[in-house]
Amino acid sequence: MLNRREVMRLGASVAATGALFGSVVRSAEEHASATRIVDTNVSLFHWPYRRLPLDETSALVEKFRLLGISQAWAGSFEGLLHRDISEVNQRLVEACRELPELVPIGTINPTLSGWQEDLRRCVDDHKMPGVRVHPNYHGYTLNDPRFSSLLARIATAGCFVQIVAAMEDERTQHQLLRVNEVELAPLAEIMPRIENARVQILGSKPIAKQLASLATHPGVFFDTSRVEGTDGVPQLVENLPPGRVMYGSNTPFLITEAALIRVHESGQLSDNALCDVFGRNSEQLLQRVPS
Repeated sequence: MLNRREVMRLGASVAATGALFGSVVRSAEEHASATRIVDTNVSLFHWPYRRLPLDETSALVEKFRLLGISQAWAGSFEGLLHRDISEVNQRLVEACRELPELVPIGTINPTLSGWQEDLRRCVDDHKMPGVRVHPNYHGYTLNDPRFSSLLARIATAGCFVQIVAAMEDERTQHQLLRVNEVELAPLAEIMPRIENARVQILGSKPIAKQLASLATHPGVFFDTSRVEGTDGVPQLVENLPPGRVMYGSNTPFLITEAALIRVHESGQLSDNALCDVFGRNSEQLLQRVPS
């Protein structure tokens, strides 16, 4: 069983991690008829505050192929601070067009004028299955009526919204650029009011009380990118209804290999549960809901 120190040591060697995960995926395939890894939390282009090892799209996809990741839902780092969201989403679509592993997930900023047209383009022109929002970077809370309007519009289109609770740990942020984690509590009141609303929360560390309130609505899902501990992912799966946990790594900001190992290393998930977390649950969310 690998501990976190060993994970980081393995992450220093691409060849070693490639061999490791090749064997992990092959082992999973021997025990399950269809193991498919879908990463629901990936970002393209350059992180605004420093360069990252995989911030070139070709290198990112090469790593995914090496590790056996067959699909990645890709947002854009540019969506955090750029104001021309239409152009941000256009560049994202163009980058994903030639790479079948990448599914573009557009950014929407409901505090900007014309966000409704940005949303229409994502759904109608770009055929995106969902969009990604950053309330903390864009200066609004989930209580904002504009967020409820966005959620209602995307639900009517049969698509989903990814709410990024946090991009990075607050302790590592620049002292002049502090961004607090998104307060998710209002979501428990908003979701029942919007028919067919589906939300995936990315990068959260949900506490038990919060998890219990959000779990009551069948349209709320979680990724695994900031779940800590060797038994963190199994506990999350156990504490939520079936189908709610989906693999997400927050690559390239976080280390892809570490995220994969964290799901495997507990030894507490059955082959069937691993297949659900790694692929089957996300495939269900990817399907549009008829309006």
